[in-house]
Amino acid sequence: MVIILRYIKNYYENTIIINKSKFIGQIYSVSTIDEIQEILKNTRKKYYDATHNCYAYILGDNQEIQKCSDDGEPQKTAGAPILDVLKKQQMTNILVIVTRYFGGILLGAGGLVRAYSEATSKALDIATKYIKKDVLEIVLPLSYKAYNQVVNLDYINIVDINYTMDVICTIRIDKVYESKFTADINNILQEYDNTYEFELKNELIQ
Repeated sequence: MVIILRYIKNYYENTIIINKSKFIGQIYSVSTIDEIQEILKNTRKKYYDATHNCYAYILGDNQEIQKCSDDGEPQKTAGAPILDVLKKQQMTNILVIVTRYFGGILLGAGGLVRAYSEATSKALDIATKYIKKDVLEIVLPLSYKAYNQVVNLDYINIVDINYTMDVICTIRIDKVYESKFTADINNILQEYDNTYEFELKNELIQ
């Protein structure tokens, strides 16, 4: 079974109130442990008066790094439910922190699990998700005449242009169009060296 993992690019925040306790769900796009540690440090400083700052994160294109923390809540009632929501929604390269301000009413173990799960899910609901796609990138020097033909190829994405005596284009294409692009560019640039050096990259798309 192939699992298509999902990513985010931006920061999202959402607050819910359950039995007078405030749960602030905060979502971050992350790629390293150091980055996560810095965010956690800043969150603890920002919400220094909070009762708990519970969290979970997943890193890697195979979700190979996973960790969660209950931060003083009863074992497996906070961090584990946050992590479980992330895994069920097939997220990666993501950190979720749920900050709790205790409202005076005990929720019990089951209530805490539901509260931290809901805080995570509600925050994820407002987040734009992306999937990762393999693309090929190539830098081509083009005459202005050739450039006017290349821009009409409807399956390419020109990500950078540098106008000099020629037009230096950085072009990205879906990997499935590699043969088609090679044929099309050979037709446009018949005098051009027919060997092209593509660089494999990843692109996040909705």
